[in-house]
Amino acid sequence: MKLDQSRAPLYEAMTEHRQNRVVPFDVPGHKGGRGNKKLTDFLGEQCLKNDVNSMKPLDNLCHPVSVIKQAQELCADAFGAKNAFFIVNGATGAVQAMVMSACKAGDKIILPRNVHRSAINALVVCGAVPVYVDPGVNSELGIPLGMSAEDVSRAIEENPDAKAVLINNPTYYGICSDVKTIVKTAHEHGMLALCDEAHGTHFYFGENLPVSGMAAGADMAAVSVHKTGGSLTQSAVLLMGEGVNADYVRQVINLTQTTSASYLLMVSLDLARQNLAQNGAEFYEKTARFADYARREINAIGGYYAFGEELCNGRDVFAFDKTKLSIHTRAIGLAGIEVYDILRDEYGIQIEFGDIGNILAIITGGDRALEIERLVSALYEIKRLYGRNPAGLYDHEYIDPIVELPPQKAFYAEQETLPIDKTAGRVCSEFVMCYPPGIPILAPGERITKDILDYIKFAKEKGCNVTGCRDMRVEYLQVVK
Repeated sequence: MKLDQSRAPLYEAMTEHRQNRVVPFDVPGHKGGRGNKKLTDFLGEQCLKNDVNSMKPLDNLCHPVSVIKQAQELCADAFGAKNAFFIVNGATGAVQAMVMSACKAGDKIILPRNVHRSAINALVVCGAVPVYVDPGVNSELGIPLGMSAEDVSRAIEENPDAKAVLINNPTYYGICSDVKTIVKTAHEHGMLALCDEAHGTHFYFGENLPVSGMAAGADMAAVSVHKTGGSLTQSAVLLMGEGVNADYVRQVINLTQTTSASYLLMVSLDLARQNLAQNGAEFYEKTARFADYARREINAIGGYYAFGEELCNGRDVFAFDKTKLSIHTRAIGLAGIEVYDILRDEYGIQIEFGDIGNILAIITGGDRALEIERLVSALYEIKRLYGRNPAGLYDHEYIDPIVELPPQKAFYAEQETLPIDKTAGRVCSEFVMCYPPGIPILAPGERITKDILDYIKFAKEKGCNVTGCRDMRVEYLQVVK
């Protein structure tokens, strides 16, 4: 039986709590904003008064029995899942709970190497061992693609003791694998199928979009609702299918998630779900229309390549998320990060990220036509004013890893610090990545090569935000002794 998606139980309980004018002798200490006027002026009185602590009328995220439980049940129903949990540590927390629910120390998990750092962080924490499936690579764009169903099947056959398969759906660039086939193959071999859908909220509510994890039969999916679904930053949901023990997953979540969950984040999830259930199809139709228009106009400029569904080949690009505005910039002689910086510094336009050869602008139905035109016009001007010969630009984003040790073993191994240009041939014991998108260039346990060092040097020179390692200036690396 479908639930009443017009309801928002947590929001309703919060509204009633406010009307009751309860005197707060509990945390938080700002006491509805009275204890910090500057913060109240900045965020607004309503926000501070709604920043409350767990109490019986408002339930408790660690052990939900009333209004949070009801809100999560509505969320599961809207997303087509058996169960859902609100996550207040972003899709990062959801991915880590998903991996740690599926795997224990020493267990194998099959996954693409172009995963977000949160997945590899989970391996460091729980001690699971990665079996990487190298994604396809588009040689023109230089970007990693999805996993082909054939490559995943081969990895499963070669590692029958693996516990789970993790699938990006979609990648940061909008690339989707054949999720249905991969899920089916995993289940045939007794493995769980997990989806990282940090950028896939709209798959659940839009029309003519790639299949969602739950619709494909996945066991769990980590969905970052704040990215394209309208909730507050840092809010996400973890979805579960029929065969998953949700009570056990809740225990795993509670190993790392705060006991002081933000009601601002949780209410935003409740209201975002309500809005998407009622208006999602229209919202994402508008999103796709904006993105399609922008793609056509940007490609008409020349030099740029705003890529789309024409990349689909039925293998490592099984489907494409047409709401993503991913743009290749190398042909105009500029790295993506350079275009990113010019857009922000010279034109007052903040896009999602720029890397070595591409930029990504997140489009939603919350944008306006005038802003789309402003982006297109700015890209035209950037080409005219800053375009140059592309000779010397780095031509690929993805480098096949050479895995020597499991991430946990390398991260906690005896280490030494070396100047980065002296590390070729050594095994890295930390992360190095450009953020965003947060896909590691190096992860703990991987062999450092000259190609990787050249990539890091180029990324730094072009202004990428290189993060993850102990040395904040990325002049030294930690390597296994």
